[in-house]
Amino acid sequence: MDKLLIRGGRPLEGSVRISGAKNSALPIMCAALLTEDPLALTNVPRLMDVRTMAKLLAQIGVEAGTQSDGRITLCASKVKNPEAPYELVKTMRASVLVLGPLLARCGRARVSLPGGCAIGQRPVDQHIKGLQAMGARIYVEHGYMIAAAQRLRGAHILMDLVTVTGTENLMMAAALAQGTTVLENAAREPEVVDLARCLAAMGARIEGAGTGTIRVEGVRTLGGAEHAVMPDRIETGTFLAAVTAAGGKVRLLGAAPDTLEATLDKLKEAGARIAATGDEIEIEMEGRPKSVSLRTAPYPGFATDMQAQFMALDAVASGTGVITETIFENRFMHALELQRLGADIAIQGNTAVVKGVERLQGANVMATDLRASASLVIAGLVAQGETLIERIYHLDRGYEELEKKFAALGAKIERVK
Repeated sequence: MDKLLIRGGRPLEGSVRISGAKNSALPIMCAALLTEDPLALTNVPRLMDVRTMAKLLAQIGVEAGTQSDGRITLCASKVKNPEAPYELVKTMRASVLVLGPLLARCGRARVSLPGGCAIGQRPVDQHIKGLQAMGARIYVEHGYMIAAAQRLRGAHILMDLVTVTGTENLMMAAALAQGTTVLENAAREPEVVDLARCLAAMGARIEGAGTGTIRVEGVRTLGGAEHAVMPDRIETGTFLAAVTAAGGKVRLLGAAPDTLEATLDKLKEAGARIAATGDEIEIEMEGRPKSVSLRTAPYPGFATDMQAQFMALDAVASGTGVITETIFENRFMHALELQRLGADIAIQGNTAVVKGVERLQGANVMATDLRASASLVIAGLVAQGETLIERIYHLDRGYEELEKKFAALGAKIERVK
């Protein structure tokens, strides 16, 4: 099993190109199920989750060309097996995003319940509630959601809580429903907006993406399209947090600064100098960062997917930072691993109090989830001595060649067997 070996203590210098967003690519790949025509995607990151989604879609009957230079073409001219088995759903919760498109296109679907995950429960009750409001018959049997509908009908759906995948699933289902669907308390994340842009290019009629109310006027059929996946704002934020912790001067290319306002504000508070022009962000950091306190919240609030990286930043900052996690109930497991590196972190329920230390010490640590992996990389970059990170398959799920990108910035980091 691969590991990452990091020799810390070096500032970061140079430029790096940001990859396409995993959390945008996965739902957009599922949108291919809504049409018989080819959907050509560019700026698709080479990630384990993308390969898993392509495998799932191929099992359903989607023809997927080989991914090359960030481009992949999907064609669902025939859907032979509208099912998402447990074996794939358990490794990637985004697999549940095939439910809405399959029900809208085929009138039936059999999708495994995703169950829990390392960072907390993420139930699919809002998906089911919304589809039932649109006329679907759904029951759970032997761990699977069994769904059927002759043709979905437009409905007014008020979601009890903000859910990104729930919003995306219902938006895709509504695109082919009869009549108009209104989604209230919809997720406002940029990835939802990117999916709406792709659906619009396919012929869908969608208004309000990026706001709390999305209106979808259903059409009979959708066509093919070509769409460029948006830049990954979490990868961007991870590099920015790393530079703020380790020091140096780095230019990020192909980014989307307008999706990062909450993150950029906190980095500036920590002492980083940041300038954004077009799709480029330049960051410069001298000296030790200042501690920042934050509270995660749905977009446009501070992203839960950046919480772990900021805990690593606070671990070496001057002062004390208070981090409150409001999205997932079990997303502080990286704190125990950061403590192995010498971090001073106290956990009280959903709050972590991080007292910055002058320097961390290299040690063997273990990644517990995707973003926890990124926090350990940042900590390793600033720690004295060698840090060995195990279970980096978590990292490979959501970061494209992260160690190569950091190495190009001067970091002493390598993948070892």
